[in-house]
Amino acid sequence: MSWDKFKKYYLENVELDFALDISKVNFTDAWLTSFEKNFNKAHSDMVALEKGAIANPDEDRMVGHYWLRNSDLAPTVELKETIDETVASIQSFAKKVLKGKVSGDSGKFENLLICGIGGSALGPQLIDHALSPAKNGLKTFFFDNTDPDGMDRVIGSLNGALGKTLVVVISKSGGTKETRNGMLEIKNAYKKAKIKFKNHAVAVTGDGSNLFKVAEEGKWLKIFPMWDWVGGRTSVMSAVGLLPAALQGYNIKEFLNGAAEMDAWTRNPKFSQNPAGLLAAMWFNIGKGKGLKDMVVLPYKDRLELFSKYLQQLVMESLGKEKNLAGKIVNQGIAVYGNKGSTDQHAYVQQLRDGVNNFFVTFIEVKKSRKGKSMEVDPTVSTGDYLEGFYLGTRQALTESGRENISVTIGEVSERSLGQLIALFERAVGHYASMVGINAYHQPGVEAGKKAAQAVLDIKLELLIALKGQPKALTATALATKLKCRDQVETIYKLLNYLSANSSSKITCVKRAGASSTFLMEK
Repeated sequence: MSWDKFKKYYLENVELDFALDISKVNFTDAWLTSFEKNFNKAHSDMVALEKGAIANPDEDRMVGHYWLRNSDLAPTVELKETIDETVASIQSFAKKVLKGKVSGDSGKFENLLICGIGGSALGPQLIDHALSPAKNGLKTFFFDNTDPDGMDRVIGSLNGALGKTLVVVISKSGGTKETRNGMLEIKNAYKKAKIKFKNHAVAVTGDGSNLFKVAEEGKWLKIFPMWDWVGGRTSVMSAVGLLPAALQGYNIKEFLNGAAEMDAWTRNPKFSQNPAGLLAAMWFNIGKGKGLKDMVVLPYKDRLELFSKYLQQLVMESLGKEKNLAGKIVNQGIAVYGNKGSTDQHAYVQQLRDGVNNFFVTFIEVKKSRKGKSMEVDPTVSTGDYLEGFYLGTRQALTESGRENISVTIGEVSERSLGQLIALFERAVGHYASMVGINAYHQPGVEAGKKAAQAVLDIKLELLIALKGQPKALTATALATKLKCRDQVETIYKLLNYLSANSSSKITCVKRAGASSTFLMEK
């Protein structure tokens, strides 16, 4: 470990209480100097993006999540006003809820159920896990999948308190099936409990979307906007993240201010003083500009356990692209996984130290151990001392083994520092995308998955029709022939097994014989 290299490449912002250490990456001064032209292009692209240029050419959209924390940057007065009005409306509504001026059928709201998926759930989940508990805030639950058993567990955890539960349904398009399904499930739970759902429901969605129409026609409590210039994975500082955070009792102004501070720092045109540019450059250097190594995120703080999960979507959905902006197949991306330190001292750090060298580590260090004093678990040593020791020791052990790593250091976990962290990685993603020439702001792979899922559901409907009134049990192969889709026989077999495991389908497996199993619909 080189002290001289550390001193040269340890970038600290004292005012933000934030630091970036890239000294454990195997780059040379000459390489960094030669790469400055790539940074200059990325910096220019970011400047244009913030001014309202079409940064998502595939969908002909502006990309404006940076305006959310500094509305003065918005390219029009109308956009600035709608951002400011939304934040004010969120604060006003949350204040009324927390004071009991807006209440449920059984009294003052005590619980918050967020119904969303992907960016519409990950951001609120990260904030809740990182900052809880807050004073006087609502206890928060999530529907973040279309898993009925998971929904049943959440409803059971509410312990019959639906009348004191505020439900926030989040979907920009209003057509996301997982979120739609969650909304229908919780709505049905209110119906069974004979409680008016409309008195407990809030929507966060695009103007005129299916969800907007449902909320408007159903006379829900409130509808907050989502805009087409904010992507789901960068929506945490829109109503998607701010509304739940305010209802949980957190200081959303500090959250926005932290992000704005990081944005200002990462606008520095000097490469050596721009943390987002340097972070993106390290990703490029380590992965040879092709994502050849995975990113392992290790935050040494329980509160940041979900940060690796949050970064999975931000980084992988943004950078995992088949084609570049010129239409050439490049198969870009950086795989992200992680958990937390020092938990991973007893999990996969063994492989990181001694196994295949196909990764780099991003450590998140938090200087402040806890609020108040700590006891000594050994003479002059606290539990927090051990945590810091494990971080520094693991960092050193990996470096000595030739495993590249980056450290991000914050003073403490707070609304402000969480905003800073999120903003740093958002802007690093933007810089890296420019450096490798891809569109970071669309998600064609996600859309392809949705279409494929719908095609499977269409086959399921055809299966049910084909089996209805069928007197003889049939194999998957026979049914595929009957439906004239022999290329989907495996899908049909899997569907039949799934349907036979659920009594509501009335499909039974008459003869269990693997791929030759036969299925029949009960009369």
